Amino acid sequence: MSVELNHTIVHARDNRASAEFLAHILDLEIGTEWGPFVPVDTGNGVTLDFATVGKESITPQHYAFLVPEEDFDGIFGRIKDAGVDFFGDPHGKLPGEINHNHGGRGVYFLDPAGHYLEVITQPYDNVVTDPDK
Repeated sequence: MSVELNHTIVHARDNRASAEFLAHILDLEIGTEWGPFVPVDTGNGVTLDFATVGKESITPQHYAFLVPEEDFDGIFGRIKDAGVDFFGDPHGKLPGEINHNHGGRGVYFLDPAGHYLEVITQPYDNVVTDPDK
């Protein structure tokens, strides 16, 4: 059986603003709004459907995007142009830096709803999961 992730719902304070933010940073298109959702389609067919949740608290989630090396500079430039704080690590201890993990480049930043976004140019195929190694 082949199982693929098709879409996920992303809670936001303003679904349009959050969708436009992500689409701008990653140079993606916003789909047609339907019901309470503003969709952003990724290159592998997965859609992030942004939904406004109003006054409910938003539990920050982590979304990592694998991008081609040749697209990283443009994405990173849009992050900087937007005045968004960025970090070279997921804990925010390397402010204003990018990383070179796994032979590529990566950066972490927050979206308008407080979700943790990550852009990487190499997948984490070589991550060691044994803490003793």
